[in-house]
Order: sequence, then C-alpha cells, then structure tokens
Amino acid sequence: MSIEVTLLGTGSPLPNPDRAGPSTLVRAGDATLLVDCGRGVVMRLAGVGVLPVALSAVLLTHLHSDHITDLNDVITTQWVMTTAESPLRIFGPPGTQQVVDAVLHMLTLDQQYRLDHHADLDYRPAVDVTEVGPRDTFDVGGAQITVHETDHRPVTPTVGYRIEHDGAAAALAGDTVPCTGLDELCANTDIYVQAVIRADLVKLIPNQRLQDILDYHSSVEQAAQTAARAGVKKLVFTHYVPPLMPGQEDEWRAQAAAHFDGEIVVADDLTTVTAD
Repeated sequence: MSIEVTLLGTGSPLPNPDRAGPSTLVRAGDATLLVDCGRGVVMRLAGVGVLPVALSAVLLTHLHSDHITDLNDVITTQWVMTTAESPLRIFGPPGTQQVVDAVLHMLTLDQQYRLDHHADLDYRPAVDVTEVGPRDTFDVGGAQITVHETDHRPVTPTVGYRIEHDGAAAALAGDTVPCTGLDELCANTDIYVQAVIRADLVKLIPNQRLQDILDYHSSVEQAAQTAARAGVKKLVFTHYVPPLMPGQEDEWRAQAAAHFDGEIVVADDLTTVTAD
C-alpha cells in the first residue's frame, strides 16, 4: 500500500491503562513519520517494530502537553541507539524550537552521564527543528507533506499534515474544530484521522474543566460532517473523550454514520489503516 497509518496512541490527557497518548505512525514510500508524541509513544512504536532510530521525521500538530509529553523519550532513545551523529528531524508550528531547546536542557545531566559512561558516545543529541505554517510543503523520503491551518483556539498556532504518496493521501488533523483549513486538509483524502469527543456524554459530566473542552475539539458528528463535506474515503477516530469503553464502539460509529456514509474506523491502539 502506498500509505499505511497506525494509531499508536488513541488516548487523551485522561490516563487510561489501555490507551497511550496521542500519536500516529505514517509509512509512505521510504518515509516513516511520527505524528505527535503522547505518553507511551516509544513503547507503542516498539509494539509495531519501529524504534525511534528508524524515524524519518517527527511532525507535531501543536504544543499541548498531551501531544508532546514523551518527545523527550523519542529524542533520548533515538540518540542512544545511533552509531554516529544522526539528526532527528522535527517539524512543528512556531514555538517548537523553544520546546525542543527546553527538552534538551532538561536532559543535560542525563546526557553527561551517558557521555561519561560510554566511550563510543562522543556527541550530544542532534535535533533539526523546522517550524512550519499553513501552505508550507516539504518532502520526506518521497512523501509529499503539506501543512494546513487548524482551529484549536486558544491554543495557537495549530496545524494538520496532509501526506501524499503514489496517488494516495492521508490527513492527520490533530485537535481542531471544523474550519476552512481542515476542509482543505481533508479534501478527497483516502484516510482522515481526527481527535473526537462525544459531546452528548461530556455535557452530562458536572465538571467545568471538562465542559471547557467542548468548544475546541471536533465532536463525532462534526468529524463525520467534515469527512462527508471533504469527500473522504475512511474516517478514523482517535483521542477519545470521554474514554471509549469496550462495547461502545457501535454507539460512536452510529453517531458518525448519520452524517457520513464512508468507512468509519473506531480505532484502538495499534490499529492499522491503509489507503486502498
């Protein structure tokens, strides 16, 4: 298949023993791309036989903690598994360099411990950061990547990535409500991965902090409407709030099916979807 998408982590900021934090692996051509770095991402990468040293690039959709909490693990594990200085490429919205610099500073003591202990490790982690914005394009391993604006305000800027290879296209949207940029990102894609909430369930929870999430995440219905409007083939759910419980899959799918007649994937961690 020309594009393969694996949901590494389908959880949310709410800790869940069965779901790692938001992270997605995309394999297209010679590119192996990690989109976001939620909690447990390196363990989930190992679960599909991909170690950080094999990553072509990391793509960050935004800088909310649940999407970058294990960036430090990706950076460190990639570094200690290299045999020569091999920069880890990271693409993300403005602010990404600041975050990476802070992560590297946090790891200063750890780096020195390892340098002191291993004679063959005589270089520090090399991280090559490129900050991107809407309509930027770049190529990684033969995959063409286009950056699109999304809407997760007050978190700003936020972006989604359209990954194309050999006539297939996948949209990795991150956290966003419906917007023009999201429609452009998803237009006629084979696979559209969207963080979703069950607005009907969240509204029943008497907690203001949870109520606050309603205005900057797509509901299941909104994601389905975006997919229908954009002519998407496969709609893939991730980042469930509240947590998707076993046996509820058909409820989530039915809400979407009322608005979208394409394939709906209610994904668990390590679910893989391919472009036909």
